[in-house]
Amino acid sequence: QVQLVESGGGSVQAGGSLTLSCAASGSIRSINDMGWYRQAPGKQRELVAAITKEGITNYGDTVQGRFTISRDNAKNTVYLQMNSLKPEDTAVYYCNAKIVRPLRTNVYVYWGQGTQVTVSS
Repeated sequence: QVQLVESGGGSVQAGGSLTLSCAASGSIRSINDMGWYRQAPGKQRELVAAITKEGITNYGDTVQGRFTISRDNAKNTVYLQMNSLKPEDTAVYYCNAKIVRPLRTNVYVYWGQGTQVTVSS
């Protein structure tokens, strides 16, 4: 089995910062892309940021320049540094990873349980 465990969510005032972490554990051969998505009440889940195993990053338009994604491949962990937070960043943030299991070639997509981020004005 594979688990993605997120941490670092919470409440902050507008303009503040938070850092999210997501650690993958279990039966893992390799991890390809990792990323963060978010879902606000009444809205669809949207991409926040993604990063390849080689460190190539991709950001959603609304967070470009404010959020930074990074990863530690030795620790199977992805991070999301969020600066200049706005009330519209309020959402449940989900970690995502594309994982290859041992003795297999298929890529499986796993999700974390979600962590709440609340930004007050």
